[in-house]
Amino acid sequence: MNQAQTSMSGQEASPTAEAEPGSLHALVLAQLEDDQAQEVVSIPLAGKSSIADHMVIASGRSTRQVAAIAQKLAEKIKQQGHGPVRLEGLPQADWVLLDAGDVVVHLFRPEVRSFYNLERMWAFGDAPPVAAGTA
Repeated sequence: MNQAQTSMSGQEASPTAEAEPGSLHALVLAQLEDDQAQEVVSIPLAGKSSIADHMVIASGRSTRQVAAIAQKLAEKIKQQGHGPVRLEGLPQADWVLLDAGDVVVHLFRPEVRSFYNLERMWAFGDAPPVAAGTA
């Protein structure tokens, strides 16, 4: 992820959301890109919250895609030795939460994502949500 990342408004954003190569955060972002998740945003939480170091928010086009992305991501995290992943919301798949410890991932259908607007709720003055663009 060497290219500059941009905020959802298209302006250049803080590089704090860049993932360390080989980290759980990098694995999550790469897998979401591979699975064609849409509007992937990473919010750095280190030093701001004890729940995780990063919160990643992404959308799928349908409940079927959201469920597939969630299941594949959970399996990939486990295969790579990052421990077990807790999944919540999988049966309905409107909003699926993956808790992987240092990284928490929220996967939404677009309508549900816009309703809850987690990016706005978790945005901090010095660490705005940034699009998780990859090379």
